[in-house]
Amino acid sequence: MAIESQRENNMITQLSDDIFLPRMVKVKQTFDDSHLAVEDIPRIVIELLDVPKFKDQIKEGMSIAITSGSRGVANIALITKAIVDFVKSCGAHPFVFPAMGSHGGATAEGQLEVLTSYGVTEEYLGCPVRATMETVEVGRLDDGMPAFTDKYAFEADGVILCGRVKAHTAFRAPHESGLMKMSVIGMGKQHGAMTVHESGFNNMGKLMPRVAKVIFDHVNVLGGVATIENAFDETYKLVALTKDEIWTEEPKLLLEAKSKMGGLLFDELDVLIVDQIGKDVSGDGMDPNVTGRFACADSASGGVNVQSIAVLDLTVDTHGNFNGIGMADVVSKRAIDKMNPDATYPNAFTSTVFDVVKIPMFAHSDKTVVRLGIRKCNGIDKKNPRIVRIKDTNHVETIEISEALLQEAKMNPRIQILSEPYEWKFDENGNLF
Repeated sequence: MAIESQRENNMITQLSDDIFLPRMVKVKQTFDDSHLAVEDIPRIVIELLDVPKFKDQIKEGMSIAITSGSRGVANIALITKAIVDFVKSCGAHPFVFPAMGSHGGATAEGQLEVLTSYGVTEEYLGCPVRATMETVEVGRLDDGMPAFTDKYAFEADGVILCGRVKAHTAFRAPHESGLMKMSVIGMGKQHGAMTVHESGFNNMGKLMPRVAKVIFDHVNVLGGVATIENAFDETYKLVALTKDEIWTEEPKLLLEAKSKMGGLLFDELDVLIVDQIGKDVSGDGMDPNVTGRFACADSASGGVNVQSIAVLDLTVDTHGNFNGIGMADVVSKRAIDKMNPDATYPNAFTSTVFDVVKIPMFAHSDKTVVRLGIRKCNGIDKKNPRIVRIKDTNHVETIEISEALLQEAKMNPRIQILSEPYEWKFDENGNLF
């Protein structure tokens, strides 16, 4: 079987060998780079929380659960530790728990591994980290739908949410990714997340607040610390919200977060080459708000208009989770070899979105992957393909563009040309890295 697969790949390589590869140019896209100094973050978090509306809720000896997610939030360990230190200063007993739905392979061990990879450990935080996939049904909606939350969070005297506010990858609503989603999907673990996703992303914007109300009515959520990031994956803003303020203020933060997002400053592309995807980059591996390739195109849209997407690798911190690979048209064998179905399929099972984990056509070298990406395009100038190459969807400042995009880039005041055109830099195996 392996020999046959290799023979087929060699034939594909031969068939694509004459596909023209245009010269590339390195350019810099300009975005707002305002951000908080890392060394100031602990002080800012504590100052935000050290006010009566939060401090008066925490009594000496209380057990306080603090959420921690799986999205690769900038400075997450530092922010979490600051919350822990604040809770301790109130004389209470904090602990951190994974609030990441079905991520980490839907196991307590897998979720702890994800937190450890972000530096969220007992040693660093100075408090326990408690992981379980057990949930408690805390109540029901008026239509009988149950609402679930993490067992340890339910048993705690209070819960402090911590999460990033940003555009969701599959639906549009006043509340998308943020503290409310953390309380419903993250704290709901696999059981709760699956229940909410059952109705589909078309209904998520309306359903999530309804479930959140039940959870807030039965779990002592004290409030949360929301973070907004700029286009460079840096902490732009930190805001502390009470439970009631999450309803009114998080939608405003979402609009602000969307205004700070990075993207591609081109409307139409033939091929987008993404060096790496992963759950630490986006819930969909590569953010469709950048790529324009949405798994749930009937409930969300945005990004660039592109015919073909090629993916070359998985990130280290995705731990084999290849969610999002199905949105690519062609991938490298390198990425295929790193795939871990056990770390990935529970996520698709829970979300009911299976397309994102389908395995596309693959090739053994990056050179063939790029050529196949071009070949997939219809109705384009094959001698002047419009190509963009990015590291991942979180890093879109310095990118590569093909010569066909050069004139357009020169006319955009937000794009700086950094190099003369150059040939692709493949190694002896036809790879870019």
